[in-house]
Amino acid sequence: MKELIDYLKEKGFLKKENVYNAFSKIDRKDFVPEELKEHAYKDVPLSIGYGQTISQPQVVSFMIELLFPERGQNILDIGFGSGWTTALLAEIVKTGKVIGVEKVPEVYNFGKKNIEKYSFMNRKIVELFLGDGRKGRADKGPYDRVLVSAADRARDLPRNLTGQIKEGGRVVIPIDSSIFLFVKKEGSFQWEEYPGFSFVPLV
Repeated sequence: MKELIDYLKEKGFLKKENVYNAFSKIDRKDFVPEELKEHAYKDVPLSIGYGQTISQPQVVSFMIELLFPERGQNILDIGFGSGWTTALLAEIVKTGKVIGVEKVPEVYNFGKKNIEKYSFMNRKIVELFLGDGRKGRADKGPYDRVLVSAADRARDLPRNLTGQIKEGGRVVIPIDSSIFLFVKKEGSFQWEEYPGFSFVPLV
């Protein structure tokens, strides 16, 4: 794990101390299928079954740093998959909350089991739900941050999410082969695009 973290640092990732500390404490190996654990520290995406993957570490670090999570925040993690991003975010928010939503039942169970290796759910920091992440989770909002871990074909934010985000809130979402950052300012969203990525589809 240390070699992976050192590699990411050398590549220019993990610049923020809280993200670096989370990567140091949350072991990617705990979120990879048993037959792929020998590849857990490689900077590559790995299949977790059902057409889903645990994303490439440098992509995860880039997206989380773009999200700019902070202690005490309320964060929505859509398509939590293996549970790795949920656990990383939970480690960062400390006294905040991370709400994870996953649509594929088998993937939900796999991710939940992985997150349970840590104490976040017992400490009420993480809550997980089986459902359509594009609808968000309004009853647990509003959110300071929203992370979407699968690509949507729409060229904008899912409409159901816009009202669940606080003023000043940030959303990081893959759209096609780009990562987009949306920031809510005075009720509308400003955005930046970062092209050149590949993701599984948002289902």
